[in-house]
Amino acid sequence: MKKFFHPLSAITAAILIICACNGNGSDPGTAGQQVTPSFAAGSDVSWLSEMEKDGRKFSDDSGNTDLFAILKGLGQNSIRLRVWVNPQGGWSGKDDVVSLARRAAAAGMSIMIDFHYSDFFADPSRQTIPAAWTDHTPAALAVKVKDHTTEVLSALKAAGISPAWVQVGNETRNGMLWPAGKLWKSSGSDTDTPGGWNNFATLFKAGYNAVKAVFPDAKVIAHLDRGQEENDWWFNDLKDHGAAFDMIGLSYYPTKGSWTSSNGALASNIKKLGSSFGVPVMVSEIGIEASDFSDGAECISDVMSKIKPLECCAGVFYWEPEVYGGWKPAIYNSLGWAPYAKGAFTSAGKPSEALKAMK
Repeated sequence: MKKFFHPLSAITAAILIICACNGNGSDPGTAGQQVTPSFAAGSDVSWLSEMEKDGRKFSDDSGNTDLFAILKGLGQNSIRLRVWVNPQGGWSGKDDVVSLARRAAAAGMSIMIDFHYSDFFADPSRQTIPAAWTDHTPAALAVKVKDHTTEVLSALKAAGISPAWVQVGNETRNGMLWPAGKLWKSSGSDTDTPGGWNNFATLFKAGYNAVKAVFPDAKVIAHLDRGQEENDWWFNDLKDHGAAFDMIGLSYYPTKGSWTSSNGALASNIKKLGSSFGVPVMVSEIGIEASDFSDGAECISDVMSKIKPLECCAGVFYWEPEVYGGWKPAIYNSLGWAPYAKGAFTSAGKPSEALKAMK
């Protein structure tokens, strides 16, 4: 049955010490140097290449027009980039990711690589097997995961880029690579998929081992959505099925009318997860409807005031803040989707107060 609570396991003082700090506190370095900031303040800008192709411009009050320079001027030190296997137009594919990673590294920013193991978004509502991965057995898919992870990371390494963090899967609350790695038969169901946890753990371990084979010092992240909800039971299950992780990643999208309490719940969960598992906890995604909070500055400021002092909190990444003016990727047109509404740049292509509040 799907479990919603696990009692905290006993942990030693030594494990608690592991949680005390992530990284060496130094500034991000050059492309060939692996540096993990003591607190990552960053953004996922995976749409940047397509936006620039579409003619979108960025600027700030200091005269910067390069997005990485603008973000760095706001005190950001890290960039997150997603990877899709064979995406439409090549956006977020291997070559696009390497290109953006080169620019981020040249700007002196640390890098997180986020593997979706899909041709499009992987999240709680979809974890679709890539079209080219026709083998659906967990063992065969584990080989695909290993090979894909190795191929992308090896391309980064050949370019002189060493990511500080690597996510194995994106928002994997209900597993990944469905149906092989699906944990429950339907969303919200209490009925386990037979062998689901074993299958998912097999896939996760394949990704974890592939990361360590290329970048032994990179922190491997297990990532869930709904960071304001208690999630310790999920990570206990993952460990119970033999998988290891170096860091926990959480997505958090506060909503109007509830953010005061949910920000506090997020901070409590970060503290609890760090203490329970002896690993740092990263807010891998945060985003706010721009119309909800007058650009969200008050909400973001409150989040930062609550999570940055926590010794186990490794950082926070704003998700696609560079989106503005109703822009949307080409694939959204074919899907009939509306533009992303949680961007944090103004209609003039400048950072909003919400993004500035992360500084």
